[in-house]
Amino acid sequence: MANLLDGLPTGALGAERFEDLISRPGLRLERIVSTGQSSPPGEWMDQARDEWVLLVAGGAGLTLEGDPPLTLTPGDHLLIPAHRRHRVEWTETPTVWLAVHFGEDR
Repeated sequence: MANLLDGLPTGALGAERFEDLISRPGLRLERIVSTGQSSPPGEWMDQARDEWVLLVAGGAGLTLEGDPPLTLTPGDHLLIPAHRRHRVEWTETPTVWLAVHFGEDR
């Protein structure tokens, strides 16, 4: 047994922390811990698989290309389809995400 909120940093990390919780063919479940990180200006993420994200703790700003920015608070979740360009605008210290990557690479 484990707890998603165990081992959180008390201060800023140099980079986000990515931890695989489950990894199987066609599925990866990960915990992401952010401490103020954001996407570099003008850069977008474009992933080959669908990603469902749940904000567990903290807060974050997320923009899907072509849509207005979203503010996520604990409990908010959304599906980011494969190749839907997106970026993280800001995160609080600490912010905990639960991300499920699934499906075939497209």
